[in-house]
This record gives sequence, C-alpha cells and structure tokens, in this order.
Amino acid sequence: QLQLVESGGGLVQPGGSLRLSCAASGFTSDYYTISWFRQAPGKEREGVSCISSSGMTANYADSVKGRFTISRDNAKNTVYLQMNSLKPEDTAVYYCVVKRFARSCSGYTVSFYDYWGQGTQVTVSS
Repeated sequence: QLQLVESGGGLVQPGGSLRLSCAASGFTSDYYTISWFRQAPGKEREGVSCISSSGMTANYADSVKGRFTISRDNAKNTVYLQMNSLKPEDTAVYYCVVKRFARSCSGYTVSFYDYWGQGTQVTVSS
C-alpha cells in the first residue's frame, strides 16, 4: 500500500523555524520526485518545492526561495522541508506529494501528481 505521512507541523512565531518530514512507504521499487504543496484558508493549493528522485536537484517557489530547503534521504524513504524565517503568510496546511516514475521535477500542476499525504498544519503567529 502506497502511503505518505507528514509530520513536524505546529505553531511557531514569526522568524522561527520548523522542519517537516514526509515518510513514504510502498514506493520502494519506484523512482519518484517528491514535492511540497501548501494550501491556506480560502486559497488554492500552491507548489512550494520539489526534489528530484536522486535528491541532486531541487526547485522552489519564489515566495520561499532562500528560506526553505528541501532534502531527501532515500535510504529512509523520507523527505524533509526545513523552513526558516517563517512569516505569517506561510500559514497553511502543507502536503507531501509524489510523482511516480519521474526523475526530475516539472512544475506544480496539481493533477500531475499521483499521491498526496494527509497534510500537516503550519501556523505562524505571535
């Protein structure tokens, strides 16, 4: 059974940091890219970051560039999103998303992706 489980969300003050984790199971024989999306109340889902199947390349939305870092540990089938200098506008539910049989990232079209995690809430507030 293919499954994605996010963790690490929570409440943090502006300027603070959080690290999200996404544990993937059931994908052991595949190669796949992993992305993070987020959705704030009343807004559409937006792509935040993506990492290639090898972990060698990554890209970021302009809104998070320089503040967020994505990484993956393929031995643990886990992807991380380190979020620094958090702002209130980063408040959203964050989703881990997989595109199977893909080696490189290619945009953030929602329908392009195969599997979604349940999401983890990130709230940035004083």
